[in-house]
Amino acid sequence: MFVSTTQAAHLMGVSVRRIRQLLSGGRIRGAFKAGKFWMIPLVEGMPLVSKGTRGPQASWRRRKPSPVTIIHVNQQTIRQNQKQEKPAPVISVKRGKENRYGHEVEITGPCRVVYRRDNPKPCGARVWIETLFGVEVYTQNLQ
Repeated sequence: MFVSTTQAAHLMGVSVRRIRQLLSGGRIRGAFKAGKFWMIPLVEGMPLVSKGTRGPQASWRRRKPSPVTIIHVNQQTIRQNQKQEKPAPVISVKRGKENRYGHEVEITGPCRVVYRRDNPKPCGARVWIETLFGVEVYTQNLQ
């Protein structure tokens, strides 16, 4: 997954200017420019910064990661909706302890689809979508 300079600065707990200094010095591994914007790869959730030649050892303040948002489509509810007049929401959006239901979901950033045949979620889901970015949940107003 790639992030921008602003997102990398937020993850590392430094200023955007410091990220740009590291980029201009070629110290962030795998970063490249796409047009006017820097694309910074994440390794285990953080940009990989090579060691500098001067000064003390770098100790980035790793912020407490925000909980991953997990989006799951409930097949059982889809089957039940075939028999009902008013369809129930089939999409479940879980973030931390919060759980929201809806008919549509809009993800406002990068995400990934995960398939774990042998390690399902507690709800039984074997396929789900994960993202660290904002998610808008919409429900239909059917009458």
